[in-house]
Parts: sequence; C-alpha cells; structure tokens
Amino acid sequence: MLPLENRIIRCVAKGKFKNEYNLKKDKLFKVNYVTVSDEVEFDFNNDGSGVIFKVYERKNYLSRKAPRIKGAGFRGERLEQVIAANIDNLFVVSSISTPKFNNKAVDRLIVVGESSKIQTTLIINKADLSQDEELEAWAELYNEIGYRVIVTSVKTNEGLEEIRELAKGKKNILWGHSGVGKSSIINALYPSLNLKTGEISNFTQKGKHTTVTSLLSRVENDTYIIDTPGIREIDPYGLTKESLGHYFVEFLPYLEKCRFNTCTHHHEPDCGVIEAVENEEISPERYDSYINMLETVEEDMVY
Repeated sequence: MLPLENRIIRCVAKGKFKNEYNLKKDKLFKVNYVTVSDEVEFDFNNDGSGVIFKVYERKNYLSRKAPRIKGAGFRGERLEQVIAANIDNLFVVSSISTPKFNNKAVDRLIVVGESSKIQTTLIINKADLSQDEELEAWAELYNEIGYRVIVTSVKTNEGLEEIRELAKGKKNILWGHSGVGKSSIINALYPSLNLKTGEISNFTQKGKHTTVTSLLSRVENDTYIIDTPGIREIDPYGLTKESLGHYFVEFLPYLEKCRFNTCTHHHEPDCGVIEAVENEEISPERYDSYINMLETVEEDMVY
C-alpha cells in the first residue's frame, strides 16, 4: 500500500463544519468550509474513504465574492467563496494574446493576493504570439511598481525555469482566467501531471473550462502546485471603498497626502493619489483599473 502522503483519499466534512457556516441574517456565509490545501485530520471509513473532523487554522487563504446563486433569497455580495488556503506563492497568469491581455482582470487578482498577504508574481504567457511592443510595455509597468513579471511561452520554454525555481519548496497556486494557459504551463513544468488543456473559442476569444475543480499536487519534495478552474470574473471579497487603495502598492506613498483619512481617491479634494496620477507618478492604466474596481465595492458590506 502507498504511504499515506502519496494516496488520494476521498473525504467528506463532518456535519458540524456545515453548521458553523449556516446562513443567518447577521452573519456571513462561506461557500467552502474546507478547501484545497487545508490541513485537516480525518478518520477512515470501512470503505477506505474519510470523514474530516478537524480543520487547522489557516495561515492565509484566497477568496472572492461568490457568483450569485440562482433563486437565492440573499445578496450574492455577502457570500465568500474560498479558493485555496495556506499559499506561499500566487502566480497570476494572463496571456498577451488569445485571449488578449486584460490589465483590469489582472489587477483584480493582484488585489486579492495583496489583501491576503500572499507573495504575488505575474506571469504573462504566450509570448510567442506577441509581435509588437505591448508585452514589453505591460511587463515594464508591473515591474516598476514592484511585481516580479515572468514572460513565458510553452512552445519555446521561455520563462519556465524561472517559475520552477520560485516554486521549489513552496505551496504554489496558478490563478487566472480561462484559456490563458495555466494548465499548459504546469504540464510543461511537470509532465507527469498530464492536466487537461482546452481550446479558445473562435467566437468569443475566451477560454473554455477544462479544469473543473482545484487540485493540489506534490510535484517534487516539499513542492506543491495548485491548478484552479479558469475564472470568468473576479470580485475581491471583504473590501471597502476606503480600504481598496491600500492594495494598489504604488498608491501607498501618497495616501498620507490625502486631506481625508476616508478618501476613496475618486472625487475628493486635495487627494494625494489623484495628484500623483496627474503628475504621471501613478500610471493612468492602473488608476483606471482602480476606479473600475471601486465601482464594484459594496457601500454596505457587513463584516
């Protein structure tokens, strides 16, 4: 029989975990009470399956606002969908083409990483499809504000060794929209996993889902990779209009220059962030992304 750490055991969570997260009018509801990369204790059933009876405290976790549930009598914004826990490295994956690089989508994922205090690296994939200066411009923008950017191509193996070195000895998650090449990158790095990869819709130029659930795989000694389903949309969970600016790292030096400590950096007078944008010290692309995200943050979020 394989050692326990090398076996896949189908488990269910004990009912008490579900009861802890019952929906009440004055409480939030977590969609995932146990998630990928949680550390747990479980008992074996007679058939070899397991029942989880303890979930250890998480050092961190990634989450988002859950999609609205059809027919639900409560607001979808109050649901938190936990994606994964106990993460060392978050690799935000986008492609430069097919589908086209979307900086607003990338920034939403980065904000989730920042708010969860997880080391975040940007991967710009499909470099072999880039024939202009767009890729270089985006890579430079994110490098200048402090993020490590890895330009990759599965066809030419560009950037793959850099990812492998960063991932060693860590729990790593690749997260991004459908079709950007997350599973293809993982397959190129660790062929034995043989993850499913998909095609791009000719009509929408968006990816089709191939990964249907998050999966944690040990790929080397003490090195783990989480492949996640491609996402269509992402709204960071638990932020307020006043707190959002703290997760745009280039805003931080200018926050103390705002007249109001509740400044949302949108319409207030004497705003240090707006002044920095006007002085070209903050890129208009990132500020536009911030404003786009600000409009989705709930005024009356309950915590």
